[in-house]
Order: sequence, then structure tokens, then C-alpha cells
Amino acid sequence: MFERFSSGYYLGELYVEPRDGERAVIQRADHERVNEQLYADGEGVERLDAPLVMKVDGGHIPVGGDDDVPSGTLAIPQELADETLPDHRNVLLADADRAEKLLRWEGWEPFVNA
Repeated sequence: MFERFSSGYYLGELYVEPRDGERAVIQRADHERVNEQLYADGEGVERLDAPLVMKVDGGHIPVGGDDDVPSGTLAIPQELADETLPDHRNVLLADADRAEKLLRWEGWEPFVNA
């Protein structure tokens, strides 16, 4: 789904569509799989529900999992969508270190929020 793009990001293509709701989401199984492959370090019990951080059209957004979203789809809140959506888009996924820094700037704390 995602390939290494740079020292801080992976690149993938997702179908991006607007949604009603406050959070951006991808299919829960996709979310857990990406979280495990890219964010887990293999030590102890690890969360698979921590937000992923994706960059779409120049802005970073935390992304959760949702069972109602089709696989390969990123559903973003209406206020972040533009008139070109829905459409296939290149999406950058922050690696674990960058994602943690970006989330902390927004007030997210591991093991407290998710």
C-alpha cells in the first residue's frame, strides 16, 4: 500500500473522498496493518489504533480506522475536501518518528489519546 519515499515519509495512492464527521479515516483493517508494519517496533504489547499521520494536498491530518470505509479509501472531513474530490490521490504517510512529533504538536499523547 505504501512505499518508502523519503527519510520521513512513505508514498501511496488512495481513493480520497469527503465524509461527514470530524476525523479522517481509512478502513480499520488497513489502518491496523499499516500501523503494525510501519509504526510498531516489535517490543512488547503495542497499540494498533494510534492515529496514522497522512499528508494530503500540503496538510497533515491524523487518520483513524473505521469499519465502514472501503479498503484503499481515505475519507476526510468535508471541511478539508475540495471540489476535485472524490478522486485517486498520492498520499504521504509520515514514518513513526515524524508522526509522533506531528501528533504531539497537536496535543496527542501515546497511551492516552487515540
